[in-house]
Amino acid sequence: MANIKDVAQMAGVSVATVSRVLNHHPYVSEDKKAAVLRAMEQVNYNRNINAVHLSKGQTNLIGVVVPFSNHPYFGLLIEGIANEALRQNYKLVLFQTNYETDRELEALAMLKDKQIDALVICSRISPWHLIEEYLSYGPIVVCENTRGTNVSSTFVDHYGSFFQALEYLHSKGYRKIGYCLGREMGANSDLRRTAYQDFLQKYKLAFNPNFVFYNCFNFEDGEHVLNRITEMESPPAALLISSDQVAAGILTCCKDRGMAVPKQLALLGFDNQPIAKIMNITTLEIPLVEIGRKLFAQAIEEGISSQEEIAVKLIERQTV
Repeated sequence: MANIKDVAQMAGVSVATVSRVLNHHPYVSEDKKAAVLRAMEQVNYNRNINAVHLSKGQTNLIGVVVPFSNHPYFGLLIEGIANEALRQNYKLVLFQTNYETDRELEALAMLKDKQIDALVICSRISPWHLIEEYLSYGPIVVCENTRGTNVSSTFVDHYGSFFQALEYLHSKGYRKIGYCLGREMGANSDLRRTAYQDFLQKYKLAFNPNFVFYNCFNFEDGEHVLNRITEMESPPAALLISSDQVAAGILTCCKDRGMAVPKQLALLGFDNQPIAKIMNITTLEIPLVEIGRKLFAQAIEEGISSQEEIAVKLIERQTV
């Protein structure tokens, strides 16, 4: 494979002149420029883009870590990140982890090796102390509250929004309230679980472990939840569900089984995804596309760390 020295020798110019032509430097005579271009064509020269990136110290690649690429929640985040990347002339490297630590570590290793300029972690699995070990290699932006640190983030107050939703259900007369989460472990799950415990304590309501459902990510998981509820002698009267997809799955199963919503079971979702609008599900709106845009903007800010909390809004429809 021809290199820049071969081009310079064939064109009868210096390596520096070839470099100036490749980088569109204005101070190169037309005859030398033409000679370099002819030589490049004759030897079929292609630039080593990795060497270019190495010389500039920048790849214009941003890594994006998501647990699942096919889930609407993360799809909307990616949409916001991708739109902003396109506008800023960056490209994305997508890492799907399935919540496996080794896969997340691969993304962190690419940041360490300067193969990407920054890393956006939409939902992490690694412990925080491990993330901190990689902060010196480049910007890491996360979708969780990092106030008090030098790590940038755009996030939702998961404790406050969960508590707000529980109080809304309480104001509607519901006392037997359960909830559905994706992961049992994780920073956001811990905040929501704490909000639920504090809510029960505030209103002196008994905790029922049967009212708590984990591993609820997709539409199909809604059927599993309803199967468990229908087997209970004293089921919950309302469910707070951290995903509109799962809420839609539960609602569909309720309709199939002739179970009235909200009379027999009230449903309150999260995110205000398109499916919630179509199926008239009461939900808390999280502007995921806008959060994605902000995460990307924070990733390319040089020498600046910032934390921004995004407000959620209750959207009342027909399931409460």
